[in-house]
Amino acid sequence: MISKKYHAITVATIIASIGLFLLYYKVQVLGMPFMPDETKPVYRIEAKITFEGKNEAVLVSMALPQKQEGMQVLSEEASSSGYGFTKATTPYGQRAEWAKRRVNGTQTLYYTLELVEQEFSKDVEVPKIRQTRRKKELLLDIPVELQSAAKNLIKDVRWRSADPHSFTAQLIRDFSDKDPSQAVKILLAKSNISKQEMIYHLLRYEGLTVKKVNGLFIEDAHRNFRLTPLIEVLHKKKWQRFDLEKGKIEKDRKFFVWRKGGASIIDVMGAKNSKITFSVNKREVPSRYLLENKNIVKNSAILDFSLFTLPVSEQNAFRHMLLVPFGALMVVFLRVFIGIRTSGTFMPILIALAFMETSLVTGLIMFVLIVGIGLVIRSYFSALNLLLVARISAVVIVVITIMSFMSILSFKLGIEEAMTITFFPMIILAWTIERMSILWEEEGAKEVFIQGGGSLFVAVCAYFAMSNELVGHITFNFPEVLLVLLGIIILMGRYSGYRVTELMRFKSFTD
Repeated sequence: MISKKYHAITVATIIASIGLFLLYYKVQVLGMPFMPDETKPVYRIEAKITFEGKNEAVLVSMALPQKQEGMQVLSEEASSSGYGFTKATTPYGQRAEWAKRRVNGTQTLYYTLELVEQEFSKDVEVPKIRQTRRKKELLLDIPVELQSAAKNLIKDVRWRSADPHSFTAQLIRDFSDKDPSQAVKILLAKSNISKQEMIYHLLRYEGLTVKKVNGLFIEDAHRNFRLTPLIEVLHKKKWQRFDLEKGKIEKDRKFFVWRKGGASIIDVMGAKNSKITFSVNKREVPSRYLLENKNIVKNSAILDFSLFTLPVSEQNAFRHMLLVPFGALMVVFLRVFIGIRTSGTFMPILIALAFMETSLVTGLIMFVLIVGIGLVIRSYFSALNLLLVARISAVVIVVITIMSFMSILSFKLGIEEAMTITFFPMIILAWTIERMSILWEEEGAKEVFIQGGGSLFVAVCAYFAMSNELVGHITFNFPEVLLVLLGIIILMGRYSGYRVTELMRFKSFTD
């Protein structure tokens, strides 16, 4: 049978461990910012479409990027003055469509999106590509006079590779070599298809699962450029991207896929000389703002079941409510380990919350004035021999009257800080006045000043803990830290040794 001492330690350790694990998971796995001043880069990508109208109806269709792992779209916006805009779903994915009845002259359309690297986004991409054409048919897309050269090149590359990834890298290297082989020279010279198409068909003929990808590198800000064509090859359930010039792409390079497969990037009907270019710029945004973005919240199961899903008004209420446990921790520490006596157990926490609204100095002055005036009036009530309920009710009315008078007076004097006196808890102040009055009658004025001063000292300490920016950030974004505080308070609650004030009092016995 486990003892009560070790039982409490075990429970506290388990609770705190759960809180620490959730905290670690959010920070290290989901990538949530632990510090309030952390920032993340937000990339703004602008697609610019230009064409010349022929004085007839125009329909413009542009491929839209699909959801992809590691990238989260924050916002999308289409700028098209005078054009109708819709999104259409096709077998190849979503497309943006602009339409206008009659168009003449040079036209410009814009489509802008903002995205952020998102460690805590879901793995939204599960590639499933069915490539069922027979091997004999796969070279039909290459001109007949080039198929012999293509077969010889594939046979040569096969001997110089060991797996699909090394085969692809070697094939790309052969096409990018300054002094290519005879087979590559023939394919490059006489073929009228792009390098991406050529490599794609050769890889398919070899029997590899492969797809064409067009996108853009977003590490640096640049403008008016076209999408970069890439090839992706599947091997052992892992997709690897290949640059058509350099081979494998390093993992640290940020690449945003705009189009997959063979669908066109842009189709323009009813116009001529159409062109699409892209521009990218980067800006730093505080991470806490990103966490409030609804798209990000919905994209993570843990965040979707968090305070971020509540209405803003409710979130603001919890921002203050979640600070109370830190105030409670401060109260437990100062009372259990230091031995400071207070008037009431958790009255200092409520006073500290009031200080956060009024400012520390203004709150201290108002608190002392209200309690001081209340004690004088309460001493008069004691001479009337009122019952407890009536006496407390009378004190509450007196407290409200004092607060109202101080607000009016501060307004007349132009002291705006004092007008925030309404944030003080009236009932708690009334009970504080009642307790101190009884304490004055039973223990004397000295004990009143000791407990009253102790309450103010604890309230000030709790105020500094609860008003700290880091504490506010952690409690709201990582409410599981409350489990850690609970475990610590349980352990502190088992302490039964000497307090600091007792050691100071008994110091003379050791001399």
